Amino acid sequence: MRLTSLAAGILTFTLAGFPAISAIATRTLGAATPQPTSRPQNGTQNNNDDQQVPDSSQTLKVQTNLVNVFVTARDKKNTVLSDLKQEDFKVSEDGVEQKVAFFSKDMNLPITLAILIDTSGSMQNILGAEQDAASRFIKTVMRKKDEALVISFDFDVNLLADFTEDSEVLERGIHRATISAVSSGGVITPGTVPQGQNGGTDLYDAVYLACHDELATEAGRKAVVVLSDAEDTGSKVSLKESIEAAQRSDAVIHFLRLSDEPFYFQMGMSYSGSSVARQMADETGGREIEIKSEKNLEAAFALISEELRSQYVVGYYPSNTKHDGTFRKIKVEVARPDTKILARKGYYAPVR
Repeated sequence: MRLTSLAAGILTFTLAGFPAISAIATRTLGAATPQPTSRPQNGTQNNNDDQQVPDSSQTLKVQTNLVNVFVTARDKKNTVLSDLKQEDFKVSEDGVEQKVAFFSKDMNLPITLAILIDTSGSMQNILGAEQDAASRFIKTVMRKKDEALVISFDFDVNLLADFTEDSEVLERGIHRATISAVSSGGVITPGTVPQGQNGGTDLYDAVYLACHDELATEAGRKAVVVLSDAEDTGSKVSLKESIEAAQRSDAVIHFLRLSDEPFYFQMGMSYSGSSVARQMADETGGREIEIKSEKNLEAAFALISEELRSQYVVGYYPSNTKHDGTFRKIKVEVARPDTKILARKGYYAPVR
């Protein structure tokens, strides 16, 4: 059973970085990933081969340094490559090549999703299309053991459906989203975001809360799917802090950027959200897709669904064994011409 942490009102936040959290994963990963049931939120694990088996009254905690990178590979025709082998991959950390210690391609590894829907005034003419496409996406991508939650955001951040495997519950949550109104799902902004300005479109807060409060303790593949014009006008956290939350929770952000240009024209405003959406996606290993029509939105969801189900898992034990909490840059390359890679660009090292 999951615990909803978004409304908990945790008061501690450190602007320089999040405290390390050791948490027991709530789901079984299966044989595809040789990971323990305990995993800190920075995406790495600490190794201790001398662990003793505890008695039945204790919680089993195993630590390992294995860094897992989920990789999608496409050829020049944008077709997903499904025949790559371990020797085809080269992984570097901070410019130093690493030895690949684990490799797998398992389409059945559970996925944990956070669906974020922009319900600010600029979305009023396209919210219906957002909801219909998101509902179909849930039906398409969700499989047994997958879980998802639904969040809407405008001048507040609202939990519309907590983690569940039930696609019908998720669909009902999606269709409860309303323009610029506090949802009955419960306001969650007073949670772990630091105090600051208030009012407007709280995109960064929504990403931060989804990653830091919900996805951080989850194991396996984690993705945030954002439907928004990427204009933030009221968040308490910054763009950098929201991206860092995703990186620390090992979550990928896929950004479906929808903009109602007539709305901005009528309001006498200029649209500038493209760079924000691109940065969120690029720095977490996700994809940014501009949506110009409902048909385009359907195709975007189909693309993301395909990628979530077509990932390689490449794992390595970092040669840099320092537990200093620094950000380590990851580069994944494939020894095949004209191959395009989608993978996260780094992780935060654990802190003792």
